[in-house]
Amino acid sequence: MSSARGDQSAGFEQNGQVQAHEGGQPNEDGRPNQPYGAVPEGGVRLRLDLGYDGTAFSGWAAQPGQRTVEGTLAAALATLLHQPDPPRLGVAGRTDAGVHARGQVAHVDLGPAAYQAFEALARPHRSAPEALRVRLAGLLPHDVVVHRVCRAAPGFDARFSAIHRRYLYRIADGAAQRDPLRRHDTLWLSERFDVAALHEASARLVGLRDFAAFCKRREGATTVRTLIEFGWQREADGVLAGRVVADAFCHSMVRALVGAVLPVGQGRVPVDWPAQVQAAAVRNPRARVMPPHGLSLQEVGYPPDDELAQRSSAARARRTVAP
Repeated sequence: MSSARGDQSAGFEQNGQVQAHEGGQPNEDGRPNQPYGAVPEGGVRLRLDLGYDGTAFSGWAAQPGQRTVEGTLAAALATLLHQPDPPRLGVAGRTDAGVHARGQVAHVDLGPAAYQAFEALARPHRSAPEALRVRLAGLLPHDVVVHRVCRAAPGFDARFSAIHRRYLYRIADGAAQRDPLRRHDTLWLSERFDVAALHEASARLVGLRDFAAFCKRREGATTVRTLIEFGWQREADGVLAGRVVADAFCHSMVRALVGAVLPVGQGRVPVDWPAQVQAAAVRNPRARVMPPHGLSLQEVGYPPDDELAQRSSAARARRTVAP
């Protein structure tokens, strides 16, 4: 199984009922992310692996008058490929404002004219994909870095082909050493948290479940997800690192999950309280959505190339939890 940053096992839905659903599932910011059609005849689909510091961005998705990751990257691509308009990008995780990424994955479809401009970038010592990556490095601002560009395998879709996304949430609590150089990707809290209690409460949320209590609802969209892993550990400097892995996430889900288990780590609620909130399937004001800057998308995992198209089709299905 390939991934944006190495291989990792992933779980799959096993006990849910699947129904046809047009449009698929939203990612971390929950905004609509429509399916992408076939690659234009005479064109090519490119995969881009990238990272960014989300501090100064209004999220991933392009928005008029706002500085966004998609808008910035698409503008650079349009310049390098001599296109009159920025291309549309598919993406694995549509991160919200202030959320970072180390292992984001996107794709872009080039029509015949853009494909010709892309091929013209090649040099005897450098392939066209590598040449595009180098040219992007010279054009993009320093808070966005494209690590790799390649021709996408047949059936690849950055969003729908993914089988898991892995996020990290960092908290420097009262027991941790605060590093001012990491203040933009680490939440500082004065309280001390019991990491064992956090870990136990988080583990009880793992599985195929309806996470409506931790999602911003969208009309007609499902909130059923498979939470593959949710756990905590202290790093060498004492920082609490929350690792959250799922097949997909809905709007604010990661930050809401973190907010639900923190009261357990403070001893304010019993260890099974987050699971009770999940079962109630409604927002609980005591489970607050945590600030975005502590969150980063670390990795996106994909199946082998010969399973990409099948996975993309399956990911567009609406899921429900069997009673």
